[in-house]
Amino acid sequence: MPRGSSPKRERQYEHIKESAEDRGESESRAKEIAARTVNKERARSGESRTASRTSTQDMSSGERGGRRSHEGAGGPTRDQLYEEAKKRGVKGRSDMNKSQLKRALGDK
Repeated sequence: MPRGSSPKRERQYEHIKESAEDRGESESRAKEIAARTVNKERARSGESRTASRTSTQDMSSGERGGRRSHEGAGGPTRDQLYEEAKKRGVKGRSDMNKSQLKRALGDK
């Protein structure tokens, strides 16, 4: 962490680093993820001297993480959608591809 960072940012850094390590990231990769995330949050809240356009105008790291945790890399798999369609009794589901199943289930 940079000198003069707040206790809140120190806690945030440690939390993110530990979470990354729990997910199986190496210690150096976990430190990098934590530092980048905290630096972006510092820039967004005006705590840093300089900030890139993507740090201030892009979605927040919390919003990005929330989207990933709910949708995964590409949302639910075709098999997951198929099982949901089966539960709901969607006709013709076995011949449908992933995007067709999404539409049949009313997903985006």
